[in-house]
Parts: sequence; structure tokens; C-alpha cells
Amino acid sequence: MTEASECLRATIIRPLEGFMGKLTQAAIAAALLTAAFAAPAKAEGDAVKGKSVFNRCSACHAVTEQNKIGPSLLGVVGRKAGTVAGAKYSKAMQAADLTWDEATLSTFLTAPSKLVPGTTMPQGFPNAQDREDVIAYLKSLTP
Repeated sequence: MTEASECLRATIIRPLEGFMGKLTQAAIAAALLTAAFAAPAKAEGDAVKGKSVFNRCSACHAVTEQNKIGPSLLGVVGRKAGTVAGAKYSKAMQAADLTWDEATLSTFLTAPSKLVPGTTMPQGFPNAQDREDVIAYLKSLTP
């Protein structure tokens, strides 16, 4: 290699290679950050709003230890479906092998008879925010 080409390599090419490597790393980091912030966030429920939305449920369900037409929903999050003592369940709900976590509640509340065909629960919540709010409200209740 000639002295001129070595000088060119030392003064321009090597620094440029380092700069391009850092530029590539920065571009990748920027792309990852953009993707992370652009991804749709899971809706977060509002328990206060959920208490208001729950009024639609209160004809059949209580948030005390009392059963009504449907079972008490006090402590429902984390409970196995069809297990509240003294509650009347459809055969379908008695046979359902479900535990009421947030995802299962959301699926059920979207369209009850799709998750548990034969359930006697007639109403769902097609609005995702209403579901998230009701679930947040139910999570806030402790026995």
C-alpha cells in the first residue's frame, strides 16, 4: 500500500467506518424505539368508570357476598367459574373449565355465549373500554 493510500485510509476511511457503524447502531435503536411507542398499548381500565358501567350488571349480579339471579362477583378475578356456593349456574357454566382472569373475563364479556355456549348470561359488552373498566372495577373489589 502506498503512503498516500495509507494516509487516506487512516484519515478518512477508518473514521468513516467507525462513524457508519455508530450511525447504523443509532438507526437501529431509533427504529426499535419508534416501533415500541407506535405499538398499540393494551387498554387500561378505570375502576371508577367501571363501577358506573357495572350498573348494567347489577340487576343480576351483586358485588357483595349475596347471590342474585347470577352469582356474586365479589372476588371473581382469580376464581374458578361456576364455584360460588349457593349460586345457580347453567349446566354449561358448571362444566366450563375456566378461571376468571382478565383475559378470560374480557373474552367472556365480549360475547358470553361464544366462550360458554349455553350460558344463561344474556348480555355482553361489545365496547372494549367498557369491558376494561368493568374488569378494573371487579379487580378492585376484595372479599
